[in-house]
This record gives sequence, C-alpha cells and structure tokens, in this order.
Amino acid sequence: MTKNENISKDRELPQEQREELFRVLKARFEKNINRHKGIEWTEVQAKLEAAIEKLWSLFEMERTGGEPDVVGYDKETDEYIFYDCAAESPKGRRSVCYDHDALESRKKHKPENNAIDLAAAIGVEILTEEQYRELQKLGNFDTKTSSWVKTPDHIRELGGALFCDRRYGTVFVYHNGAESYYAARGFRGSLRV
Repeated sequence: MTKNENISKDRELPQEQREELFRVLKARFEKNINRHKGIEWTEVQAKLEAAIEKLWSLFEMERTGGEPDVVGYDKETDEYIFYDCAAESPKGRRSVCYDHDALESRKKHKPENNAIDLAAAIGVEILTEEQYRELQKLGNFDTKTSSWVKTPDHIRELGGALFCDRRYGTVFVYHNGAESYYAARGFRGSLRV
C-alpha cells in the first residue's frame, strides 16, 4: 500500500459518521439559505458523494467548531465553496500562532499548534482577507473573537501576520507578531468540492 493510499484510507469516514455529517450539513444549509441563493442541496450532496475524501475535511471543520456551510459556487471549476460559518472563530482552532516558523521562534509558552499547519492537516485553506470580507457580507462573524487570515509574504517576511474581526458594525484588519496567540483568536478555513 502506498503512502497516498494510507492517507486516503485514514481519511475515510465510517458510514454512520458520513450520514450524520450529511444530516448536519443539510440542516445548516436549509437554515441559512441567504448564504447560497440559487444552489440546491441535492446538487451539493451529489458532489460530496463523488468526492468522499472531502467529507473528512468537512468532518474536521465541524468537529473543531467551524460549522461549515456552502457560501458559493465556482462555475469555471464546477466546485462548491464551503467556509467556516460559526458565529465566532472555531473554538477547536484557537490559541494558535500563525505558522510553523512563528511557533519555532517562540522560546517559552509555545502554543500547541499553528494556523497554517492545522489548516493543512484538516485539508482546508485559511481564508484570505478578501474571503473573510465576503463571509462578513453573509452575517456578523467574530464579534467577540478574531481570526488569522492568509498573510502576504512581504508582511510575513518581516515577522508579522494579519487577523480580522468585526467590531462596531465594521470589519477590521490588524497585524500582530506571527508568534503571538490568544484564547480568542483562531482561523477560518475554506474548502472547495
């Protein structure tokens, strides 16, 4: 068995978990129609059933508190786009610094993980600032927490990283040292199916 076969076997959800995930995703989809006008659940489910490996990533998004939901459809690539739509930054992904280099640079009190590696382990991409702003058009997110966003290389090379939140009815973008971490800061992911 090759390494890739091991990975895909490890990431295959048992039937019972798969059915429960579909139930949760469908209920959230139907409850939040404003996030995906013109998209039919049956089409999304058919795509998911054809891409079983993506279900594991959605399961991990759900398990860590992200409450993933469909936020769009890319006609060019024929993919549905899921974002973490929890009201606050996913609870199971908070208290993380920005990336591996930031984690390694900490001498004391290192967090358990970092946003970029954790996103890769889950199989998602961390939201960009633009995607974060798109999400905020669908509701009020991160009114008590904040979320790391994909940081441009020129900022990261200087030791910084970006995060966003919503306060006073406005979406703010801030900077911090990439090695910093806070109990109320996590990250939001995106997944294409």
